[in-house]
Amino acid sequence: MDEAQRQNKWEGYVDWKNRPAMKGRQGGVIAAATVLVVEVLENLAYLANASNLVLYLSRFMHFSPTHSAITVTNFMGTAFLLAILGGFLSDAFFTTYNIFLISAATEFTGLLILTVEAHEPSSQPPTCSSTTNSSTCNEVEGRKAAMFFMGLYLVALGVGGIKGSLPPHGAEQFDESTAKGRKQRSSFFNYYVFCLSCGALIAVTFVVWIEDNIGWQWGFGVSTASILISALVFLLGSATYRIKIPAGSPITTIFRVLIAAIYSKCILRKTQDSITNRKTRSSCAAKNTEEALNAKQNGDTETEIENLRFLDRAVTEEPVHQALQCTTKQVEDVKIVIRTIPIFASTIMLNCCLAQLSTFSIQQAATMNTKLGSLKVPPASLPVIPVIFIMILTPVYNHVVLPFARKITKTEMGITHLQRVGAGLVMSVIAMAVGAIVEMKRKRVALLSGLMDSSEPLPITFLWIALQYLFLGSADLFSLAGLMEFFFTEAPKSMRSLATSLSWASLAIGYYLSSVLVSIVNKVTGFSGHTPWLTGSNLNHYHLERFYWMMCALSGLNFLNYLFWAYRYQYQATSRST
Repeated sequence: MDEAQRQNKWEGYVDWKNRPAMKGRQGGVIAAATVLVVEVLENLAYLANASNLVLYLSRFMHFSPTHSAITVTNFMGTAFLLAILGGFLSDAFFTTYNIFLISAATEFTGLLILTVEAHEPSSQPPTCSSTTNSSTCNEVEGRKAAMFFMGLYLVALGVGGIKGSLPPHGAEQFDESTAKGRKQRSSFFNYYVFCLSCGALIAVTFVVWIEDNIGWQWGFGVSTASILISALVFLLGSATYRIKIPAGSPITTIFRVLIAAIYSKCILRKTQDSITNRKTRSSCAAKNTEEALNAKQNGDTETEIENLRFLDRAVTEEPVHQALQCTTKQVEDVKIVIRTIPIFASTIMLNCCLAQLSTFSIQQAATMNTKLGSLKVPPASLPVIPVIFIMILTPVYNHVVLPFARKITKTEMGITHLQRVGAGLVMSVIAMAVGAIVEMKRKRVALLSGLMDSSEPLPITFLWIALQYLFLGSADLFSLAGLMEFFFTEAPKSMRSLATSLSWASLAIGYYLSSVLVSIVNKVTGFSGHTPWLTGSNLNHYHLERFYWMMCALSGLNFLNYLFWAYRYQYQATSRST
């Protein structure tokens, strides 16, 4: 009876009441589907404000355009970087379940503060009348500024915690010991990106319209209600979740192994130590045999990595300090993490390209004919194009392309994680080339029409810009879903939340890098009195096409770098035949 009950438990998992998770009760498609619904509501709450925040700052907080742009960039970058904190806490001390609820409460509090400030005129700087010179319109400051930034960065903290905990929480609901469970988990990551797009679509259309036409207090209010509803929906699914038990700080493990290995290599170099090491390796191997067998029984298919052998020095029978005591399993886990770093670094350039969608691409569209028949499309609504494209492409990829690839390759994955990321990188190269060609066409129309110095719309449709959006939207789908699944499946089980959060960190670094690149380009091209490529008030006098060609070249070199590392990467869990 006890043996049957033990086999019916999910090893290493508990339910929401901290009782052993049971097969048939916890985990599965229903639990994961609940997570996907939660993500729609959460991303709606976040993007409804992030996508239109620059307008609120300039119109109501009286920030300058530059200060508004910097504030929004810092906010979004901070939110995504804080995903690492959410993933770390989920793995180390709390659970993904608890971190989500804490983060949702934090984001709710921040949005509530922003809603109250937008509703109360006394919490805002004095309104500038139409007869008042703009230079006398002072930015929000003092207590009012403190209230605004407290609310804004509470939202960032909450968003980071949710991004770092919700995707791994949903992925943990599937039984990875079966082919069916692994395929379902792959579909989950695809539809996670789909749900991100669903929330974004509602945010940049319905909620942005409310903010622009009814009032910002109502826009913030919708976001506040959305995050509250998402937490309630998440709680409704509590009985169905299987929750991974935290295994201690992965950061501590990584530093312990690195310090122990470096100490052994730099300090213990004598021949006697070499002999001792050979002896202790045998005893350490015997000491860790039971641990390795337990890992195998738990379905751990990770194989010992042959490279990075210097880390093996961390395993010794008598460490210099007890805090540096390392096991073979811990050393192998750290090797896995180190080998994924080049893959992570190779995706930063892709996200740098994606950053152009919210900057120069919108400014390009603003100079063009934005009419579709009698309908005039706001340039800021252009992000709807890749969002809709992702929503169409995701089901096609998951239900048509992927099954076909599995049938052709006769493998479980069909298309590997790294192949998906690579496809996204190729799409980004094409997108930058298309962007450069379209910009050359746009400037040619401006020149031939005699509108180089005019603010009138150019006689060319903004749909040309949509081509760039389509390629970058495809790149986002392939890379984000593939990268998240790659980090989750390849990382040691004790580090999965932290590893998955690297996908968001790559996005944040890409946005920051975009700003740095623009500054560097202007500084270099403005040398010796020359006109910088990307300065001035008239986009027609920019050399944006040159910047795009430069981005295309950098993306191409980045792709070659990616191929170098991806070609040498060996998956920890080999694909099984279908």
